[in-house]
Amino acid sequence: MKKRTLAGLSLIALALAGCGGRQPLKPVKGQNLPAVPTGAATAPTAAQLMEPSIQARPERNVELLTQSRQRADEPFDLPPEKRPQ
Repeated sequence: MKKRTLAGLSLIALALAGCGGRQPLKPVKGQNLPAVPTGAATAPTAAQLMEPSIQARPERNVELLTQSRQRADEPFDLPPEKRPQ
């Protein structure tokens, strides 16, 4: 009974820890945001730095195969030799 109670309390504590308040991100005292990237007019904000880039989260191509197609003949798809040399 003790293990079950301890597990329940730890799950409740974990759930409550995830409900913390959200505040805008700020750099730590004594540190600045990264330098302005080359070609950019202004430095990115903390929120912009937290957004994943397109390369980090590419769009998925979910095109389904709707019809089967016969493969074309492959001239280099040869059977194996009968007697390897």
